[in-house]
Amino acid sequence: MAAEVFSPRERLTRVLTGKKVERPPVICPGGMMNSAIVEVMTKEDHVLPDAHHSAEKMSALAADVYKYTGFENFGIPFCMTIEAEVLGSEINYGTLECEPKIQKEKFASVSQVNFRPYGIMEKNNRVGAVVQSIYNLSKKYPDVPAIGSLTGPISTAASIVDPMTFLKELRKDKVNSHKVLDYVTNHLLEFARLMADNGASAISIADPTATGEILGPKMFEEYAVPYLNRLVDGIHEMGIPAIIHICGHMDMVKSSCAKFHSNALSVDAFVSLKKIKDEYNQITTMGNLSTFMLEQADEKAIVQRTEHLVRDNINIIAPACGLSTSTPLKNLVAFTETVKNSSEKK
Repeated sequence: MAAEVFSPRERLTRVLTGKKVERPPVICPGGMMNSAIVEVMTKEDHVLPDAHHSAEKMSALAADVYKYTGFENFGIPFCMTIEAEVLGSEINYGTLECEPKIQKEKFASVSQVNFRPYGIMEKNNRVGAVVQSIYNLSKKYPDVPAIGSLTGPISTAASIVDPMTFLKELRKDKVNSHKVLDYVTNHLLEFARLMADNGASAISIADPTATGEILGPKMFEEYAVPYLNRLVDGIHEMGIPAIIHICGHMDMVKSSCAKFHSNALSVDAFVSLKKIKDEYNQITTMGNLSTFMLEQADEKAIVQRTEHLVRDNINIIAPACGLSTSTPLKNLVAFTETVKNSSEKK
């Protein structure tokens, strides 16, 4: 008897809720993992930075990524700067080849943060473009998951407060550091609510500043785990699943990551997802093909490494981190097609 074949949305939802599927989904969730490479953007002239500001252009570019790369989702926004911009930081919107970045953090210290009122996310034009784009895509393509991407609490806080000062003050000014992270998390929940209410199938949270190397195990436990879990719990109350991505080596914080309430954990390329599965069988694993390999390697090497991830029963196959905009389209297609063909080999 042939295995049941699921739609991309059904397949991802089933995996994130612990149900069996015929093969793993292959996705690229947006945000830090922006898959709008130059080769895709120039095919139909739906380009960045224009698409950062327009729901129509954002929807068209997300649809192009889905059409040409083979990733089984829409992943938006295409950067990690929206939250910081809403909370006051200056943004450089980048170019076709270069993603947006924080031009200048708004505050010099956690003690100087001006707490803006709840509700400002909904009034922001870039947030509006993301939310409308999710709505448009979820209505036009109901069988394809629209994943809304958030920048995690630690990384957002380090994007509105000078990052070096912020990291020092996590130790030296814990009272104000917690106040800032509480404030940031409240606004992230508002953004998540807007995406969930407008058709997002899941929310992916990338928190690249929250690593074991940067924070150390004690501060990771004190700051990263509770605020990420509060964000995830709030997303669950909205009725949709959540994914967490953590960069860096996991050795110092692996046991803490096992405490995350998320529906899946995404990690960097040099982390063994098989070992995580063996050690913490409750974790749904996501990843973790090297983005350096996707940019630099030949298709044969990409196929072999992807087949290895499938054999290791990684639950969701995805890039390990942010893609270079110069990544060749043929390499992404080799990656996604290998996963899609894996069910035929079972």
